[in-house]
Amino acid sequence: MASSSSSSSSSITPKIEYEVFLSFRGVDTQQNITSHLYEAFCQKKIKTFIDDSLDRGEEIFASLLKANGHSKISVIIFSKGYASSRWCLKELEEIVKCKNTYDQIVILVFYDVDPSDVRNQTGDFGKAFAELEKRFMDDSEMLQRWRTALRDAANLSGYDSKNSRELEQFEVYAWICLK
Repeated sequence: MASSSSSSSSSITPKIEYEVFLSFRGVDTQQNITSHLYEAFCQKKIKTFIDDSLDRGEEIFASLLKANGHSKISVIIFSKGYASSRWCLKELEEIVKCKNTYDQIVILVFYDVDPSDVRNQTGDFGKAFAELEKRFMDDSEMLQRWRTALRDAANLSGYDSKNSRELEQFEVYAWICLK
């Protein structure tokens, strides 16, 4: 059910430092699904980047972009508030770029949000994006890049967090992709 990239790679793939890069909005998911997935990956000895593992003094966004670009798989956990975070949307933009440039595998988890709401920025997800739009209304080009990244990502198959069987399949799929 999850999807990987099928575009051709025209650039040299960066050295892989992490097997999995987790993209999530901490306030929405860190104490539940994100911590569950991170723990499951750690138990399987899968080297996973999570943004609370940054070293003190590191420039945050540059470190996030580097970690994503040096990961075999990016896991995006879309939640209702994901689109209210410019950090999440910048990460997402980079993830889509790595998928298209390096054939990075991208796995989606829809956490209490409908894929069509992510794709079309509607429902609660759309409300969060509308709030962000107000803050960045002077940069229509950036907002359009984020809309495009959301649409492109949400067009991939993903896993619904409401379905525990799908989440089990997700963990198995991620593990298989790493072997």
